[in-house]
Amino acid sequence: MSGTVETTHLRRLINLGLRGMTLVCRFLLIFFLAGFLEPKELGLYGLLSATISYSLYLLGFDFYTYTTRELVKHERHEWGALLKDQGALHLILYALVMPLLLVVFGMGLLPWNLAGWFFVLLVLEHLNQELIRLLVAISQQLTASWMLFLRSGIWALVISVWMYFDSSMRTLESVLAAWALGGALALFLAMYRLKKLNLSGWSTHINWQWLLKGLKIAVPFLVATLSIRAVFTIDRYWLEALQGLEVLGAYVLFMGIANALMSFLDAGVFSFSYPDLIAAHHRRDAVNYRSALFRLLWQTLLLTAVFAFATWLVMKPLLIVIDKPFYLTQIPIFPWVMGAVAFYAAGMVPHYALYAQGLDRPIIFSHLGAIVVFISVTALLSVTNPDKAVPAGLVATFIILFLWKTWAFYRLTPRHYRSFVVPKLS
Repeated sequence: MSGTVETTHLRRLINLGLRGMTLVCRFLLIFFLAGFLEPKELGLYGLLSATISYSLYLLGFDFYTYTTRELVKHERHEWGALLKDQGALHLILYALVMPLLLVVFGMGLLPWNLAGWFFVLLVLEHLNQELIRLLVAISQQLTASWMLFLRSGIWALVISVWMYFDSSMRTLESVLAAWALGGALALFLAMYRLKKLNLSGWSTHINWQWLLKGLKIAVPFLVATLSIRAVFTIDRYWLEALQGLEVLGAYVLFMGIANALMSFLDAGVFSFSYPDLIAAHHRRDAVNYRSALFRLLWQTLLLTAVFAFATWLVMKPLLIVIDKPFYLTQIPIFPWVMGAVAFYAAGMVPHYALYAQGLDRPIIFSHLGAIVVFISVTALLSVTNPDKAVPAGLVATFIILFLWKTWAFYRLTPRHYRSFVVPKLS
């Protein structure tokens, strides 16, 4: 018995270690890229990454929100059939979406010489994302963490070190090749692990009714996700149009640093807190729901404040080490970007509080409203103050999003679930 407990603890420790190393590698990559690539190349990398991230939702359709729950309801011998059905859906989406994405290059939003890398990385990122979600859903968290480390961590460290010692590798193409190699290794690991599970049910016919039922559930979430993610895609293209690729490079650097906060919160706070909220609400346990919510609140605010203060202290010294004076001239962008991400982080507290209660409608409508606010504010400021239009538009958007979700939480949540009278911090 003790051996089993020790093995479990070791697996959890390795799991946390892999995720922690992945975050560190991603955090360091943005600094190495800023030091080794020209600002224009960094800006182009930011555009490519943002476009790939957004396109993933068009290929995935957020169908995992349905599949992961369905897997739990079915026996293992039926999993192959479910995965085959989902695979059929993705093939249809590939056939529909991939040709449409050529518009990105046809309109000149991205250069044609990156088209090959774009589609290779898009397919690898999508397959890995879906397989990581699948492995987590079937309690293969350790394999999922190894995949994440290969997909997003180790390649970033390897290419950074390689560029440091070999100046010929300091190109955007080298970075994209390393990214593709990391994705391919992660995909190989996932396929190997799935083969070892010996899943059955692959010979059954496609269940189109099951797919249609899943789409009815997934599409509202998809619309909301596309709306909020559009903000983090349009901002880069809009900034490039207003101020050029060089300034966009600085924006990508500062946004990459600020977004590390969300990565740390996801790994260290949100992933532990919101399951407690869901469980407590399911048990109708108002005391533990309030306790979990208060814990989520103070941990989010504390980590956000510490992160913002620490990054502001070290920002100038880090930029001096990078030795690119241009970034120092653009440092006034950082407080705006950090402020936007801080309000985004704070808004996740009422977000998870609503989600735990099954109150999806205000989440969906607030995300639809977010893109309207961003476009409206940014368009207005583009005329009067173009150098601050995009970052100020982001700040306004996430302040509104935070207030909207907070208001919805207090309006829709029963009083005994939202009182912080007797919270437990332990």
